[in-house]
Amino acid sequence: MSGRLRRAAMFVVAMLLVVAGWEAYKAVGPATGGDVLGFGILPRTNDQVMPHVWSMITGLFDPAQRTGGQTVARVVLEGAWYSFRIALVGFVGGVLFGMAIAVVLSRFKLAERAVLPYLVISQTVPLIALAPLVAGWGGKLQIGDWVWPKWMSAAVLGAFLAFFPVAVGTLRGLKSANAASLELMDSLAASWWRTLVVLRFPSAVPYIVPALKLGGAGAVVGVVVAEISTGLKGGIGRLIIEYSRQATSDPTKVFTSIFGAALLGLAMAGIVALVDVALMRHRPKEATS
Repeated sequence: MSGRLRRAAMFVVAMLLVVAGWEAYKAVGPATGGDVLGFGILPRTNDQVMPHVWSMITGLFDPAQRTGGQTVARVVLEGAWYSFRIALVGFVGGVLFGMAIAVVLSRFKLAERAVLPYLVISQTVPLIALAPLVAGWGGKLQIGDWVWPKWMSAAVLGAFLAFFPVAVGTLRGLKSANAASLELMDSLAASWWRTLVVLRFPSAVPYIVPALKLGGAGAVVGVVVAEISTGLKGGIGRLIIEYSRQATSDPTKVFTSIFGAALLGLAMAGIVALVDVALMRHRPKEATS
């Protein structure tokens, strides 16, 4: 309990340090930006580009529309909730696919040598270019009365970023089983499947948990980028686009949508943390580097 309280306190302290650093630079930084050794790397500090933190917070309670109605905070929360559900679908799909790939690669050495390089290459494809293609392919997909929903394209892209770390982490974990234990299972005439379930997967848990953390972050990034690239309505990515267009008249709105994206990431991290607690309970934290 003391460790959890300490981590919570450190999180609060870290946020306060970020706020203090933001306001400190805004107080002393150049209003129109500046150069360092001839490179324009100092950002501008005027209110149009870098508003005060309290202005962002108060902006959350402003009406989202000039005619009134819901507050910006309500709209951002609804957008984050919509994107969170899509990211969760993508995360689960990516985890299942990544683990399935890892099991196949661990079973067949030839498949590992043939497929693993292509898995690595797949992660070099720019997501912002892949999103319209997936949306276009999905829009033409229809099986009977079932029509591909638009949000499914964003979920697929979230799964695309989530599966790779899970596949690599699970594959490494499945190979980490103790050689003596493997020999014992062989001496007991245990089948490959029995060895996988009883020995290899439990041995892989310390490797799978860090991979899930990376996969959760990847799913969120994939969904937000997909929403921005395809213009999917209802999510936090769409709000980022809409509020960016209003940055000239109300720059704080852009940051409120970014707050929603950050909240989305924290929610996904919280789910992975619960999985971490469930899987790693009563197990030592083994190094995976």
